[in-house]
Amino acid sequence: MLDRVRHRLLSGGVAALRRPARHLVLVLSGALLAALSYSLFQVPHNLAAGGLSGVAIVINRFTGWPPGLLFMVMNVPILALGFRYLGRWHFLVFTVLAVLVFSLGVDAFGARLPIWLGPSPITGDPLLSAIYAGLVGGMASGLIYRAGGTLGGTGVIGRIVQRRTGIPLNQVYLYTDTVIIFSAGLVFGWETALYALLTLFLSGLASDFVLEGPSTIRVALIISDQPERLVPALMKGLDRGVSFWPVTGGYTGKTHAMLFCTLYRPQVQELKEIVARVDPDAFVVIGDGHQALGKGFKPLAKVGSG
Repeated sequence: MLDRVRHRLLSGGVAALRRPARHLVLVLSGALLAALSYSLFQVPHNLAAGGLSGVAIVINRFTGWPPGLLFMVMNVPILALGFRYLGRWHFLVFTVLAVLVFSLGVDAFGARLPIWLGPSPITGDPLLSAIYAGLVGGMASGLIYRAGGTLGGTGVIGRIVQRRTGIPLNQVYLYTDTVIIFSAGLVFGWETALYALLTLFLSGLASDFVLEGPSTIRVALIISDQPERLVPALMKGLDRGVSFWPVTGGYTGKTHAMLFCTLYRPQVQELKEIVARVDPDAFVVIGDGHQALGKGFKPLAKVGSG
């Protein structure tokens, strides 16, 4: 039995480390950037913006223990739970690596930055620190997420709770981060807690931007009674594929055609002009899309290997 467990540990870990080298670079660069952002902007102004990194700032206030060491120690039981309930080697190996690099980086930067920059923080304005902590820290987290890892802490807890109870991840993060920021408000004052809340919000936006990129595509839904004319006009004018199927109007009970087309943002005006010319009675809805994968856009093969 022990031999089987040992074999599973070794084979799973080796398989995870055989992932593309790009993943390893993303984890290392993301963890170092996160450590630098945390040391430059959050620690000097006590911006406990949720997560175990926020808990480490609160505990550091009372004990003086290094926040990086605190972060690592608190992650040990959480990562053990992650291994027990998640069992995804790629996720766990890169999460452990990110936690180690971040923890060591935080304490290393904490010791060296005062020598390089002087005893004062890079900026004395807590608002600027909150903004840059959110943007830079969120970008760093996004790099780690792209590699398939996390910075541990509430990220692992959230996945476990979501899998065991079905509660959505965003709700788990909301509950845990709210408790941490509330605790920071009791310790550091409510103005500091408000700055931390801003950091948390901007961090989410920045990590989403890194993961999904700018919203450069649009999705068009068109209700038309002339699909035989509109479909070829759109395909020729936009050089984009168009799908369509019959739909029934809920108010009139009549059958129409619904056209679906994915296009780039600069093509939206051209689509409107084509529809207006071919079928002025059509109904058009245009929405945002984060990514388009497949023929004519980003190949799925590149996504799978990246």
